[in-house]
Amino acid sequence: MRVSVVVPVYNSASSLPGLARALEPVLREVASTFELVLVNDGSRDASWDVIQDLGARHGWIRGINLMRNYGQHNALLCGIRAARHEVIVTMDDDLQHPPAEIPRLLAALAAGNDVVYGTPDQQRHDPWRSVASVVTKLALQTTMGVPVARKVSAFRAFRTQLREAFADYRSPFVSIDVLLTWAARDFGAVPVRHDVRRVGVSTYSVGKLIVHALNMITGFSIVPLQVASLVGFATILLGIAVLVYVIGRYLWLGGSVPGFPFLVSVITIFSGVQLFALGVIGEYVARMHQRMMERPSYAVRSTTDRPV
Repeated sequence: MRVSVVVPVYNSASSLPGLARALEPVLREVASTFELVLVNDGSRDASWDVIQDLGARHGWIRGINLMRNYGQHNALLCGIRAARHEVIVTMDDDLQHPPAEIPRLLAALAAGNDVVYGTPDQQRHDPWRSVASVVTKLALQTTMGVPVARKVSAFRAFRTQLREAFADYRSPFVSIDVLLTWAARDFGAVPVRHDVRRVGVSTYSVGKLIVHALNMITGFSIVPLQVASLVGFATILLGIAVLVYVIGRYLWLGGSVPGFPFLVSVITIFSGVQLFALGVIGEYVARMHQRMMERPSYAVRSTTDRPV
């Protein structure tokens, strides 16, 4: 098996040498050929210097330096497109994903899955971060449409050929897990150990997780527009019900506040019609938007690849 490990890097200069040391014996055991692709996502510390040094000392380590910070998933997309081998493993740069667990992912992949997630056997986040993770995974389930969405993790293995399904994807909003559903059919998940972060602090805050969830819903799903249509339709029904009630009350009891109920009913009905029409138009605008996105997901400043 030939394996490419892709790691997005952000302000992790102190953890990269340890990551490389931990990965090498594991990869030598499970792969005939392997590489580590480190994508520097606009780090403000010496991460790129460390990546260059590692690349100079180890031929199996490659580095890509992005023009600025684009986000974890954008950096992953860059590394995935640069990977050279038949299987890709993605993981974080902080050693919370133990390299020793990689063989378990590869074994599950060899069993017939297209994508395998390493789900933490024990969550180590604070309560607010856990709530944000739940929100993100609910958004993922909406956009991915597969049962394994609740077990999604940044520690994943998949067949490199899947990237052909999103080879031409160009948008600043990237979700690797959603893109994988464009080609993959068989998803799996295995419980893995999740270590405590050894150095530094996590840069994935609650706010960033929620923003990522909103980007997934609006960038890869038309559910909000469908909800708008349903709300508009429900408002129409409510307006009709109110109108029937007003007319019925007038006929049965013979009185009401002159003009007010009828006016409210008419306004409610037409407001619902407007929302419904906007929702339908939005359905078409969303499809046009999804097809016309041409903004790049990232831009590369330099690499450590040697000229051929």
